[in-house]
This record gives sequence, C-alpha cells and structure tokens, in this order.
Amino acid sequence: MNAADFDFVRKIVRDGAAISLDDSKQYLVQSRLEPLAAKVCGGSVDELLRRLRGSPHGELHTKVIEAMTTNETYFFRDNSPFEALRKVVLPVLLKRAESTKSLTIWSAASSSGQEAYSIAMLLDTYFPALAGWSVQILGTDISSAMVRRAQDGIFTQLEVNRGLPAPMLVKYFERDRLEWKLKDQIRRRVTFRQMNLLDARYDLPRLDVVFLRNVLIYFEKPVKEAIVSRIHKLLRPDGAVFLGAGETMFNIDDRFTAVQAEKTLYYRPKT
Repeated sequence: MNAADFDFVRKIVRDGAAISLDDSKQYLVQSRLEPLAAKVCGGSVDELLRRLRGSPHGELHTKVIEAMTTNETYFFRDNSPFEALRKVVLPVLLKRAESTKSLTIWSAASSSGQEAYSIAMLLDTYFPALAGWSVQILGTDISSAMVRRAQDGIFTQLEVNRGLPAPMLVKYFERDRLEWKLKDQIRRRVTFRQMNLLDARYDLPRLDVVFLRNVLIYFEKPVKEAIVSRIHKLLRPDGAVFLGAGETMFNIDDRFTAVQAEKTLYYRPKT
C-alpha cells in the first residue's frame, strides 16, 4: 500500500470513527483490508480502494471502518475491574437502589460481547437476589458484524480459554460442535446494538455503571472530552465508570474523581 492509499484510508477512518492512524499503522491497515478485499472483490486491495474512491459514502465505507475498529477482547479482561465491581461498586449501588430494584450497566465498544457477558455471569453468580430486579446490561459497538457475533453468543475454544474460569464454562456454556454457546439464561440478559460513540446524543437510559475500557486511548483529546461529557449526563450521581488500565480521566473531565479499589481505579462523579 502506497502513501496516498494509506492517507485515503486513514481519512475515512478518522471521519467515520475519529480514530487517528499514525504512519506506523500502514501494515495494520493493509492486513485488516486484505480479508475484506477477499470477500468483496476477489482479494485485491487495489480494487477495493478503487471502489471506495468511486463511491463517496456507502456500505463499503462502513465495512472499512468496521475492519479498522475491531479490537481485541476476552472474558474478564484484566480481572481487577470485575473484582472492584463485585466487591466495592455493586454492594453500594444495590443498597441505594433497593427501593426501585433497578440496575443499568453499559459495556461500550463491546466488540464480540465477552465483556458484557462477563458482567452478566458475575451478576448471576454473586448476586442471586437480582433475579427479582429490573437489570439491563447493554452492549454497543460501531461494527454491525461484531454486534451480530455478540448476539449469537457463540465462542471458539480459544476464546473461552482466555480469561473464563472453568466453573463458569461448565455452568453457563454448552458445546456446539467445535464451539461453545452461552446458555439462554445469560445470553438473554444482555442486549446488543450498533452505536457510534461519535453520535451527538446517546440513546441510552440512565446508567449506574459504564465499562469504557481500552476505548479512549484511540481518540484525540477533543473526542475524549465529548464522549466523557455525554456519559456524565447519563450517569447517576453514585455511578461508576471503568476505563482501561492505560487510560485516565485526568485532564479530560474534572467532574470525575478517581477511586482506588481492588488494584484498579474507577471514576465516579464529584458531589
């Protein structure tokens, strides 16, 4: 891929997803476009780019953006945020919401669903009293293909080997030939839909917990500020936001304060 082609693709990605690809990502762009080119135009990336240039907008542009924004995920990734959720955040939230018996958790940029399903399994395992509550676990992603994968709840052997405790595999999954399928009791507890974090307004309910992990790192500061500001408007006063291990609210939004818990940080609105 030459410099002009690379610049063309990264402009599409920047305009559509606000993700900046530096010069070191040229190989990544090539490797991500090759499977898409094989699927839509016989394997030629040059032909794929020719078609892109011939159509200013459309389904192919969307597929290119999705190819560039599909990120790694696995069950109970890094574990500490889930321990903080279980031991610190949820006990406080559930006590506050005892009268309404309502809880809403959002997994932003949920990819193929492992994070959202990890939360669902955690709730089912450690908080059986929630069976009588109105609990919403929402997973959103910019990629329609990832949303469909997440909704199916089917994972490879490699995927269930990464981070998923063996007892949960036995309890919540069943064999589906060479893969593993989540049982309905967990799969139905999570709702997935397509959503772009660049949207001016988030069509979401009031939120108790937000997992926005390993997302902000891809954006420039003005985009980070806009995303966090929208979340602040939706988050309940005693809610919690979890970011990735390499991310911070520092110098992004001073309306949040960091809380240390279970070897990780989470952020809550200042009172």
